[in-house]
Amino acid sequence: MNNISSLLHTISQGEYDSTFSVLYHEDSIAHQRERYTHLLELFAKTFPDSDTPRLFSAPGRTEISGNHTDHQHGCVVAASINLDMIAAASKNSKNSVRIQSEGFDFEEICLDDLSVHENEINTTASLIRGTAAIFHEMGYQISGFDICVTSEVLRGSGLSSSAAFEVLIGTVFSYLYNDAKLDSVLIAQIGQMAENRYFGKPCGLMDQMACSVGGFVAIDFYDPAHPIVDKTQFDLFRCGYSMCIVDVKGDHSDLTDEYAAVPAEMKSVAAFFGKEYLRQVPAAEFYQNLPALREKTCDRAVLRAHHFFNENLRAQEVSQALKDEDMPLFLKLCQESGRSSYMYLQNIYPSFSALSQPASVALMAAEHLLKGNGICRIHGGGFGGTIQVFIRNEAAADFVREMEKITGENTCHLLSIRPCGGIEVTTKL
Repeated sequence: MNNISSLLHTISQGEYDSTFSVLYHEDSIAHQRERYTHLLELFAKTFPDSDTPRLFSAPGRTEISGNHTDHQHGCVVAASINLDMIAAASKNSKNSVRIQSEGFDFEEICLDDLSVHENEINTTASLIRGTAAIFHEMGYQISGFDICVTSEVLRGSGLSSSAAFEVLIGTVFSYLYNDAKLDSVLIAQIGQMAENRYFGKPCGLMDQMACSVGGFVAIDFYDPAHPIVDKTQFDLFRCGYSMCIVDVKGDHSDLTDEYAAVPAEMKSVAAFFGKEYLRQVPAAEFYQNLPALREKTCDRAVLRAHHFFNENLRAQEVSQALKDEDMPLFLKLCQESGRSSYMYLQNIYPSFSALSQPASVALMAAEHLLKGNGICRIHGGGFGGTIQVFIRNEAAADFVREMEKITGENTCHLLSIRPCGGIEVTTKL
């Protein structure tokens, strides 16, 4: 039998407050007490006979620089944010994961069968089964657990709710059955493999890495098996700026082919040179062979490759600007990244939806409203999800008010950067 009442009392008495202050913000402590209390009450209702659960958290992420460079073994800069998924989980005596995600149907995934299930593609079950399978392949321990999950990572927002979930599940397996032996990089890699092989999405590794490692991270994926991760301490607010993510209310259906076309077209350019990824191709050779490339591949593939070569260098420059706390250069580079994504990467709206361009309209409106107080760019994978705005602190509230007149109520989210990734939530952090 569980002893949730004791855990609830500990939260109500403020013993988790210092941890909540680090993970979220001191202004959010009361909200987090309510949130974790609700999670535990959900667990007690769903699993009344389970052992006392342990608490876990995995954040969403925001891309800072390196738009669609990771899948070509390039460089990126990303950061974890103060919106996260939280879970209460405890071991069970079954070899199955029983999960209740708030707002979704109860599921049970039996771990006796770790093969790919075609009927589970694009489902939560596929990510759980895939994570367990890869843990097992790597020689780590797996077994069943009961888990309840609630989330504040906005779905379809470009903040990587799927990667946050993968990191959350990987963190639970690591802590419950492997004494937390897996480091954050390996948990990210397992999450990506699960998404590629079981969920059916050919994603890169940036999302999982940012959610798992935490803080501002510059990542060089030249060797994806051994990525170089450089974490930077940078206080955006202290440097005078806030970050706002704007949900443009785009249609997120049927976008898998659009996302898949980006790495496929970049790889077609690499294949022209006998390489698998663009990072292996010298930029000079690319530009020397433009006529032949246009005949062999297609114009959009050439444009997207051009974006990669410049964006890959730009991500490295952004990382250095963060280390130097050079805000003017940081903003300039982010703006250049956004324009390159619009002109060359072409991930602002789906190719089949030229008449509906909510992200384009949002970028136009944001640029008009900023009036020199910041910059805006497409955010994340693109194709109509969200835009990212860096704006002076003193202008942020007015921007949100005016922008939501255009994009709708509760579409603008002022976020802070969280210093850590996937973790077990304890009274001391």
